[in-house]
Amino acid sequence: MHITGPHSSTLLRRASRSSATRLHSSLSGKSSSPSPSPVASQSRSHTTASAAFRSFRSRWSHGVDWKSPASLSSQIRTTASPVLDRFHRSLATMASDHAFSGILTGLPKPGGGEFGKFYSLPALNDPRVDKLPYSIRILLESAIRNCDNFQVTKADVEKIIDWEKTSPNQVEIPFKPARVLLQDFTGVPAVVDLAVMRDAMNNLGGNSEKINPLVPVDLVVDHSVQVDVARSENAVQANMELEFKRNKERFAFLKWGSKAFQNMLVVPPGSGIVHQVNLEYLGRVVFNTDGMLYPDSVVGTDSHTTMIDGLGVAGWGVGGIEAEATMLGQPMSMVLPGVVGFKLSGKLRNGVTATDLVLTVTQMLRKHGVVGKFVEFHGDGVGKISLADRATIANMSPEYGATMGFFPVDHVTLQYLKLTGRSDDTVAMIEAYLRANNMFVDYSEPQQERVYSSYLSLDLSEVEPCISGPKRPHDRVPLKDMKADWHSCLDNKVGFKGFAVPKETQDKVAKFSFHGQEAELRHGSVVIAAITSCTNTSNPSVMLGAGLVAKKACELGLKVKPWVKTSLAPGSGVVTKYLLQSGLQKYLNEQGFNIVGYGCTTCIGNSGELDESVGAAITENDIIASAVLSGNRNFEGRVHALTRANYLASPPLVVAYALAGTVDIDFETEPIGVGKDGKDVYFRDIWPSTEEIADAVQSSVLPEMFKSTYKSITDGNPMWNDLSVPQAKLYSWDPNSTYIHEPPYFKNMTMDPPGAHGVKDAYCLLNFGDSITTDHISPAGSIHKDSPAAKFLLERGVDRKDFNSYGSRRGNDEIMARGTFANIRIVNKLLNGEVGPKTVHIPSGEKLSVFDAASKYKEAGQDTIVLAGAEYGSGSSRDWAAKGPMLLGVKAVIAKSFERIHRSNLVGMGIIPLCFKAGEDADSLGLTGHERYTIDLSSNINEIRPGQDVTVSTDTGKSFTCIARFDTEVELAYFNHGGILPYVIRQLAAQK
Repeated sequence: MHITGPHSSTLLRRASRSSATRLHSSLSGKSSSPSPSPVASQSRSHTTASAAFRSFRSRWSHGVDWKSPASLSSQIRTTASPVLDRFHRSLATMASDHAFSGILTGLPKPGGGEFGKFYSLPALNDPRVDKLPYSIRILLESAIRNCDNFQVTKADVEKIIDWEKTSPNQVEIPFKPARVLLQDFTGVPAVVDLAVMRDAMNNLGGNSEKINPLVPVDLVVDHSVQVDVARSENAVQANMELEFKRNKERFAFLKWGSKAFQNMLVVPPGSGIVHQVNLEYLGRVVFNTDGMLYPDSVVGTDSHTTMIDGLGVAGWGVGGIEAEATMLGQPMSMVLPGVVGFKLSGKLRNGVTATDLVLTVTQMLRKHGVVGKFVEFHGDGVGKISLADRATIANMSPEYGATMGFFPVDHVTLQYLKLTGRSDDTVAMIEAYLRANNMFVDYSEPQQERVYSSYLSLDLSEVEPCISGPKRPHDRVPLKDMKADWHSCLDNKVGFKGFAVPKETQDKVAKFSFHGQEAELRHGSVVIAAITSCTNTSNPSVMLGAGLVAKKACELGLKVKPWVKTSLAPGSGVVTKYLLQSGLQKYLNEQGFNIVGYGCTTCIGNSGELDESVGAAITENDIIASAVLSGNRNFEGRVHALTRANYLASPPLVVAYALAGTVDIDFETEPIGVGKDGKDVYFRDIWPSTEEIADAVQSSVLPEMFKSTYKSITDGNPMWNDLSVPQAKLYSWDPNSTYIHEPPYFKNMTMDPPGAHGVKDAYCLLNFGDSITTDHISPAGSIHKDSPAAKFLLERGVDRKDFNSYGSRRGNDEIMARGTFANIRIVNKLLNGEVGPKTVHIPSGEKLSVFDAASKYKEAGQDTIVLAGAEYGSGSSRDWAAKGPMLLGVKAVIAKSFERIHRSNLVGMGIIPLCFKAGEDADSLGLTGHERYTIDLSSNINEIRPGQDVTVSTDTGKSFTCIARFDTEVELAYFNHGGILPYVIRQLAAQK
């Protein structure tokens, strides 16, 4: 293999962990290492071939060896491309050596024979391994299994074994996940990128069919359903019809992708939420592929991929850009993480929910500081919480900032696998493998102490009912303090805990007519109450708990006011089955919580419109209206543009607040309402006991429900099956499409990489404070009528009612670039306190939309940067939060700190991430954002190192030092090529 362009030989050495380099080098018979001896080269190719073949086999199958989704494997087309056929043939002639062949061990079956072979960690006979956290053992097993001293070296294995000493030093390791998980919001742009990469390969004279997933890819269509119709028995069908009407083009594109690309499974709309489907069906826990046993692991393009960690599967969110590279055979280059040991003891008190627990854990871990780290839960208390409760905690990893919140497999995990329809044989194989490889926790046995980077503990009995908000998931409020906290929020200046409502207007009442009925709103009135999102809808205890609250309220004569938009969006069809089995769905229906669809709804901004009368009452009277949802995100402008106060709560609490009609209530002392007998009804009157909930779960949640639901999950529905798609391997781009558009990333691309670069005399496009989320950078919700994106759509004849959401239009770069920094709640210091998606064009002094200002800078050939505070890019792992700024011409972001995935995505799009030195920020350095900025970064990639100091100077004479947040050598290689995807294309195109 060869790579052309400046410094190419150095680049190959420094990015040698790229599988595009290693795999393709082995295909061509060449080595990327400098001048090896013939003997060494021959020996290494011997070793490489065998390990690569094993690795290849394990990558190339979903490997479903369990009865419940037996149909899955027949639907995965794993026909190899010509180059992979040659790979097979060449490997078949090579020897079967492996760097760790001595520890390849058979796993016997109890009745004779064996389950398969595995690489045995105990056979290493290294006492350091016994002290490793379970989550690190998964990384170790992967490194050993894939160790060929080429893609993965013995030195990498040693780094992981010596984790206690190496992890504080930010060492880099390669990791090869077993599979990739997508949802449609992030899946559409991923498939768009794969399609345009095929075009780029053609233009460079390469074989376009090399652009093809090399690991199993599962894509669940779950993010497109909106709550257009609520409080109706026909809501599911009506919303799905509207979903298909809006998204027919996107869905057809995904269906085309499932046929054009090999090894890609698409789960059709209406099946459930991706993370719940992953937990209940797709998660393998242990793969058995061609007789090779190894732990399941997954990276996903949704940050809440971490939910699978509750099942003992190592999984976390990456940007779509990283996921695409993983699909194409790139091993993930990651910094060996520290692991926070979180010890749980005791037992939850009566009436306390899993949501209360997770909000408590989230606040503790956010305070502790776990960004970029694994969190591993251990202790006797872990055995006292259900698998669904664990999944709820793991799901919220992005909210507390960790890469993973991991629960090792134990007996509770095995019971859940059986409950959800996995076969007895499969569960027996999983337990046998994990026990044999020291990856199973048995709380009935004495626990060996493991070493952690830092330690936290929580007595579960200390957890109390709580809620989180009004603007961030880690701002937990004990339920007993909620009324006081709400009033302090009204008083406080505008911020995460403030609305700055003058005292004299805090008791304002907005009276209006709701379909002929007298109605009124006050500050804190609940206008949206949604049981939604992956976080809670997978958990039978809180879902059935919500049903019990609804039942008790109905029996007492309480009813949710009709102007509260109530909805229930289950994470899978299983939830409907057990709510019907329990008899509780009818009570939820009576309170307006009819099922509206199966997918992510309110939590991602797909809450649908409020009734016009409600919307008018809010806007005309400047009411601080509230939404209460059982979700994981409550950032400003996300749930709905008209709900400025958004609270996360358990499903039972969502029902309780809907009944109360306000968050301005003390549930301990104030009645929720008046019952049919004229007496006050209090919170305690409708709240179910832990025993009541447990009884409902025991009698209503049955294994057959999971088996029957997932037996037909890939069959689709009539609307999906009727979609007609072309058979071509290259996509025919429609220039008039407002959904799917050919992005400009690879136009005029050559085989020569552009090289590293600094920034000269750049203007500041935006100057931000702390906690700018990916929602602020790249909205997923509704398209505001006055936005540049709306103007673009109107000019192309799209009616406002057909705008759909930003999330649904992620396949069109022209709309997404206009939607970048278009959040209506964004606060830009250049506007001196004014809130909204505008900025100041520094040369002219004009106040413009961010897109228009960026366009003026680009037209003038002027680069731009962004200044930011702490936690820049927190929230969803949204690739458009990096793609959008790149298309706007942003060359660098200088922040106090970055969220892990977003920083990586910036590098993946060729944007320089810089961190201020500790204790410094734009304000302390006296930067206003009106300066011009020069970043002194070498144009020679050899002279740049991860984490090096970089000097930034301004035209006003100020100069300061930042840290270059290229965290690995591989990231530097991507930067040298202008991003990760151009890098991959050049590697593949160079292959002979």
